[in-house]
Amino acid sequence: MVAASAAALVLSGCTSDAETASTPQLEARGTVLTTVQPTRQDLTNQISLAGKVGINPVFGIVAPAEGELRFTERQPTTVAVSRDTWVATVWDGDTPRKVYVPEGATMAGRLMADRSPVSKGMPVVSARHAGYGITADIDSAQAYRISGAVKQIKAQIKNGPGPFDCEPVGTIAALPAGTFPEPEPAATTPPAVNPSAAPPVSSDTGGPAAPEGSEATGLRLVCTAPEKVRLINGSDVTLDVITGRAENVMVLPVEAVAGLQGRGKVDIVGEDKQRRTVDVVLGISDGKVVEIKKGLTGKETIAVPGPNLPAPEAGEVTG
Repeated sequence: MVAASAAALVLSGCTSDAETASTPQLEARGTVLTTVQPTRQDLTNQISLAGKVGINPVFGIVAPAEGELRFTERQPTTVAVSRDTWVATVWDGDTPRKVYVPEGATMAGRLMADRSPVSKGMPVVSARHAGYGITADIDSAQAYRISGAVKQIKAQIKNGPGPFDCEPVGTIAALPAGTFPEPEPAATTPPAVNPSAAPPVSSDTGGPAAPEGSEATGLRLVCTAPEKVRLINGSDVTLDVITGRAENVMVLPVEAVAGLQGRGKVDIVGEDKQRRTVDVVLGISDGKVVEIKKGLTGKETIAVPGPNLPAPEAGEVTG
C-alpha cells in the first residue's frame, strides 16, 4: 500500500513537470511579436509585362493642365502626318495649353465633349499610331506602380530581336470609345464643281475624313520600336518597364505598410510591445519594399504585418 502511494506521487510529479515544460509563456493580447526597422537602399521600380506586336495601336493623349477643354475646328484625318498636329486646347484660366496628336499618328476620337472641365492627366483624345507598335495589358495591381511615369522600357521579342529600347506613347489610362462630331448638314443646293479641281480635303493635313472613333480599351501600355528592329504582327514580347529610381532612400517591407501609393499607414511598436498607427508618405516600390518619404525618422520599430485599413461605415461613400 505504501509502495502504491509512492508510485502515484512519482507519476503525479512527472505529469506536473511535463505540463510546465510544454506550456510557453503567453504574451498579453495584442502584443506584437514580429517587427522590422526602416533601412536605407537604392531603389528601382521595375515591372515585367507580357506584350504583343500589333498594327496601328490606339493610345490616349492627356490634358496638360486643369481647365476647360476646347477642340479646334480642324477635321481629323486617316493620314499619319510628319509633324505634331494641334487638335485641342485646355484653357487654364487665361492660359492656353495646346493638345497635340504626335507625328506618325492620326486622331482616333474625342474622349470628352467640347468645353468639358478636365483635370491634369485626364485622357481627352485617342490617337492611332500608324504602323507597328507593341502593346501590353496592365492589371489594376500594376497600374499604380506604373502611374503614367514611365522612364524607360526594354523589349525582348520571343525568339527574335532584343533587348531594345521601346519608346512609350500616350497614357496607360483606360480609354472610353472615341467620338467625332456629326458633320455639317449638306446644303440643299450644292455649289458648282469645277471638273478640273482637286477633290476636297480636310483642313489640317490634306487627308480624307476619318471613320468612327476608337473602341474602348482596358489599361494598357503602348510603345514603338526603333525602325531598324524587324517586327512581325502577333509576336510575343516581354517588356521591362522602369518607372522610377531613387538613391539611399528609407524603405520598409511592403508587408509592414498599408497602402502602396501616395499615402499609407504603419504601426509603430512601443516598449510595451503595443501598436500605434501613424500616417506616412510613400514613394516608389519594387514590389518587395516601399519608399518612406515622410512620417518616420528611421529609428522606429515597425510591426509586421501592417495595420488593417478600417472598413467604411454602412452608407459611407469613399472617394
